[in-house]
Amino acid sequence: MEKLQNQISLFQVSEINVTYRPKFKASERPTITGSRDVYTILNQNWDMNKMELLEQFKILLLNRANKVLGIFEVSTGGMAGTIADPKLIFSTALKACASSIILAHNHPSGNLKPSQADINLTRKVKEGGCLLDIAVLDHVILSAEGFYSFADEGLI
Repeated sequence: MEKLQNQISLFQVSEINVTYRPKFKASERPTITGSRDVYTILNQNWDMNKMELLEQFKILLLNRANKVLGIFEVSTGGMAGTIADPKLIFSTALKACASSIILAHNHPSGNLKPSQADINLTRKVKEGGCLLDIAVLDHVILSAEGFYSFADEGLI
């Protein structure tokens, strides 16, 4: 009898629910038309007390009309870097039913030049997005004084 109970427990699994509750009506969502819009939205929603203190990685989630569904903080690190896990990026994008995403992180040093790690991550996430039919439209690096857009520079 005990062996039968152990076999039954092997087939018991947890149910997973996926929900997304937007805080704004679709008509109230900002539309992204270029990197300047991305910078403006992120700048208004970034904790400026952390901009020059530590590195954070966030994504903007967009619908088919390039309206912002939301901003998700993927990670917070130290002064020299942070880890952006593609699984977390795409699980969030899928949960929000995003058609496209924009990657973003800050450089506390103020240097807007992308590192080789930034370029490699962008390439890796873009390739993953192709498999999932989620376009990676841009990767924006922010500082207290400005921004760098991979799309504007032809790197994406």
